[in-house]
Amino acid sequence: QLQLVESGGALVDPGGSLKFSCAASGDTLDNYAVGWLRQAPGKEREGVSCISIQDASTNYAGSVKGRFTVGRDNFKGTVYLQMSNLQPEDTAVYYCAATLGQPCGHSWYMERTYGYWGQGTQVTVSP
Repeated sequence: QLQLVESGGALVDPGGSLKFSCAASGDTLDNYAVGWLRQAPGKEREGVSCISIQDASTNYAGSVKGRFTVGRDNFKGTVYLQMSNLQPEDTAVYYCAATLGQPCGHSWYMERTYGYWGQGTQVTVSP
């Protein structure tokens, strides 16, 4: 069964940048789409971005488009989330998650789309 392991969390000042990774084991990601979702205190888990591994097509939430970039490493089976110009409203636990099938699809932002999950990493943007 596919397993996902995320990099550790971080504390950063507003305007700062972070890069996190999500590494796969147990299966290759060739036939998966991988999403990043986040959950802030008192809120539902929401989609941030998605990448289809086979064709590298991507989706982004409007709140992060232009600031966040998702990418893939085909050799190491790793997906990256590069975050820049971080703001306090970006504070949340971030999860990588995978779903079998291509592309990301019109429901990429929904929690129920994904069957495989990383452990979650805390991102805190503190002024």
